[in-house]
Parts: sequence; C-alpha cells; structure tokens
Amino acid sequence: MTLQILWFWILCLLWTGYFVLEGFDFGVGMLLPVLGREEKDRETLFETIGPFWDGNEVWVLVAGAATFAAFPQWYATMFSGFYLALLLILVLMIVRVLSFEWRERSESPRWRMIWTWSNTIGSVGAPLIWGIALASLLYGTPIDEKGNFTGSFSDLFSWYSVLAGVALVFLFAFHGAVFLTLRTVGDLCDRARRVAGRLGPLAVVTGAGFLVATLWVGIDRNDRSLFPGVLFVVLAAVAVIAAVVLGRSGRLGLAFAATATTIVLAVVTLFTMLYPRVMVSSSNFADSLTIDNAASGHYTLTVMTVAVGILLPIVVLYQAWAYHVFRARVGSGGPVRSPVELLGPKRVGPVDDA
Repeated sequence: MTLQILWFWILCLLWTGYFVLEGFDFGVGMLLPVLGREEKDRETLFETIGPFWDGNEVWVLVAGAATFAAFPQWYATMFSGFYLALLLILVLMIVRVLSFEWRERSESPRWRMIWTWSNTIGSVGAPLIWGIALASLLYGTPIDEKGNFTGSFSDLFSWYSVLAGVALVFLFAFHGAVFLTLRTVGDLCDRARRVAGRLGPLAVVTGAGFLVATLWVGIDRNDRSLFPGVLFVVLAAVAVIAAVVLGRSGRLGLAFAATATTIVLAVVTLFTMLYPRVMVSSSNFADSLTIDNAASGHYTLTVMTVAVGILLPIVVLYQAWAYHVFRARVGSGGPVRSPVELLGPKRVGPVDDA
C-alpha cells in the first residue's frame, strides 16, 4: 500500500469519526423541538451533549487539515468549488456553537427559545449540506484539465447529492434519539425511545436508498465494479435494520452500536466507490482528480504518517476517557461537572476554617 492510498483511507477514518460522534450531537439538536416540551426537558437535552460536542468537532478540523497537507490539489479544487456550501456549513456551525454558550445568558423564555431553535437549524442544515457536498465528489462536478472547478453552486445539487443530504439528516436524527435513550431517565427517556421507533423506518428507507444509489453512481459515473461496494451496502442495510429491531426490543446499547455501525459503513461505502479518485469530473472524466495526481510528495506524507501515528491514539484515548467520565444518565437535576472537578479530591465532611 502506498502512502497516497494510506492517506485516502485515513481521511475516510477521520470523516467516519466525525460523523459517528458529531452525528448524535446533531441528532439531539434536531430533536430539541420534538422532545423539549418544557424548559427543564430542553436543559436536560443540552446537558446530554454538553461535555462532548466541542470535542467531537475536532474530527472535522483534523480532516480538513489532513486534506490540505496530504492532498493539496483536492483541497484547493474542493474548497474553491464548494466555497459557498462550506461557508454555509461554517455559519450554521458557528450559530450552533453560540447557542450552547448564549442560551444561558438570560432567563427570558423568548431568548432561550431563539437559541434553542438556532441549535436545531444548525443541527439540520450542517449535515444536510455535508451530505450534498461529499456526495458531489462521487457524482461529479465540472473540473478542467488543470484541476480547476469550472461550475457554480448549483452544480452541487443532483438527485443523488440531495438524497445523500436527506439520508444523513434522518440517520443522524435516529442516531441522536437512540443516544438519548442511553443518556436520559424517566418520561424524557420514554419519549426518546418512542421517537427513535418512528425515526427508524425513515432512516432505513432513506439510508438504504442512499447506499444503493451510491453503488449505482459509483459504477455509472466513476467506472467502479460492483464488488466490494455491494458488501458494505449489504452490511450497512443489516446494521440499520438491526438498530430498529434492537431499539424496539429494549437493547438500547446494542441499538446505538448498530446506528454507529450504519454511519461507519455508509462513509466507507462512499469512499470505496470514490476510490481511486477523490473528485470525479462531470465535464471530462479524464480530468478527474485521483489520489496520485492530487497528493503531496513522499516526504510530506511520511512525516504526516509519523505524526498521525503518535497523535491520533492520544485523541482517541482522551475522548474515550471523557465519555467514560460522563457516562451517567442525566435528568435528575444535578449539574454537569468538568472532568477536573470529578477527578479532584472529595470532601468527606464540612471543612473547619478555624
């Protein structure tokens, strides 16, 4: 395996980590108007993802930086051609970040509702545009022989890219609902379970449609063979159906693992059908960007491989520790504490200042 191929799949890994972890964050945001009937419910919903959302966003930052360093031509063409789409994502994510911080600045119900809806809009809009943008890499966009994007914003919209965006929204909403069944208690947990039951069939239909379409588009527009893409499609279909069945039978931990597996396999399917190209040219297939003509030099990739071999395990271990620290269900009224507070010395009794 060459370093170019290795880094193509490392990018697949980074996007997988982002969509699995940020996916349930987005899902919870989408469900705020549905499950947040009262202010205490909305506070609990924010509390479930409060310790995680900022750490989860690190994955997309690393994916963008890695693309810039490993495949500069891919980065240049994609960021110039998808500039407006990526700008919209950035705005939506900024609004979403502000909603976490500014919502608590006032007790006014109107103020809090504005930022609650801001979080929901960002949580729906960002994955929708992410799906459209990433699916366009496979469906094809106008690229000339010099690797320049020659189209417009409207070229990102096709039946396939829109289907990908919609499928991602429903998969994330389902993923988030199942996550809430593991993080909440009482009536809110019961309602999250019912919502997950309703979202499951929608996730199955849209997710299966996207997977089958990815297989067909890869064969038709990227000269790919049926195998091994069909294997990942079948496995992903089994995973999303299993998530629905397991959720309804009350095996919630396994259901969450199944929704995460579905998202993993969906990303792997897209990258499998895209390989060995990174952007398909719709104007002239010969002008498509490949992992060879878009990659950095051998020395750069070597240094990056050493760096990621050291840093990526540290990031994974830190996030695993954070999830372990905040593994308890919320909703009992206790505040979320930081890891520093949780690991600090515990007081056995009152302290005598004298």
